[in-house]
Amino acid sequence: MSSSINLSLTDELRAFVDANSGDGTLYATPSEFMRDLLRQQKSRQEAAAARDAILEGYQDAIHGRMHAFKGDLRSLLKKVP
Repeated sequence: MSSSINLSLTDELRAFVDANSGDGTLYATPSEFMRDLLRQQKSRQEAAAARDAILEGYQDAIHGRMHAFKGDLRSLLKKVP
């Protein structure tokens, strides 16, 4: 399911959107351009969250905050989407 959002843009931002959508660009419409920008931002935020979690895990290991894992890692990883 999709939904709409209305945005108010400054003239400068509207010109930027227009310059990056339409004939001769990668995006046929301003909506396609904006959706791709949102997807890129979402991906950056998800990558940053993963990076932060990995760094937190390294810090835990450095400071000895660990527990022995007695499970089956392969089975556990198969459940991850």
